[in-house]
Amino acid sequence: MPYAMNQGIRIRYEVEGAGPALVLQHGLLGCGEMWHDYGYVDALKGKHQLIIIDARGHGRSDKPHDPSAYDLPLRVGDVTAVLDHCGIRDADYFGYSMGGRIGFGLAKCAPSRLRSLIVGAAHAFFANMQPWRDRMPGEQAVFRATVEKAFGQHMTRGLQAALATSDLKALIASMQDYTSVADVLPTISAPCLLFVGEADPCLAEMRECLPDLANTTFFTMPGCDHIATMARSDLVLPHVQAFLAKVHGTDRARPAISASR
Repeated sequence: MPYAMNQGIRIRYEVEGAGPALVLQHGLLGCGEMWHDYGYVDALKGKHQLIIIDARGHGRSDKPHDPSAYDLPLRVGDVTAVLDHCGIRDADYFGYSMGGRIGFGLAKCAPSRLRSLIVGAAHAFFANMQPWRDRMPGEQAVFRATVEKAFGQHMTRGLQAALATSDLKALIASMQDYTSVADVLPTISAPCLLFVGEADPCLAEMRECLPDLANTTFFTMPGCDHIATMARSDLVLPHVQAFLAKVHGTDRARPAISASR
């Protein structure tokens, strides 16, 4: 698998499919393989060149232990470094949870690289990550058991493989409080698609983002929590595919997307 370099940190990525470039960025504790395991890659690669990134601290990317290495501009730089390595000027971006937060960072720090923005289960406001840091076990076996229990029936082979090589110090370092980037919301001109499970704690904050976004579609997933929403690609993908078809002008035979706010 290829790697891009960002200020001495290696970022692992893979490329699947052909068409307009679409970045896929996973959430905290995840890895790029999850996009395969949940069916997103097979569904999207026929019409898009998928750029699937392992975030720093995760998967097969480098895992620094310094918390300052996970500042949002550096995470954004990882994405742009991968795009540069692929020779891609701009791309559609699909990020879930932490990956969605990086997407808002991309809109703030590198808006010219963003053609459209898809954000699942993430908002642009301050978030206290201390509860996550407090819950992180110090033992690898306990950590793996905890994550497997949290994911339950949605546990994937890719995530299990990633857990086997997890660096707990790097993961704790990556759990820094999210500073607010809400000031970027009114400036985003790219088309946006936001979605979240109705049982996800960040539902209210995501709704708060909507009035400041000028060109946005929003939908919720009834009965789904944070993990189930990502896993239920059968429910998410029709919205994503319709949105991308509209962005690229290939939706002439499709009904217009309506926003559920």
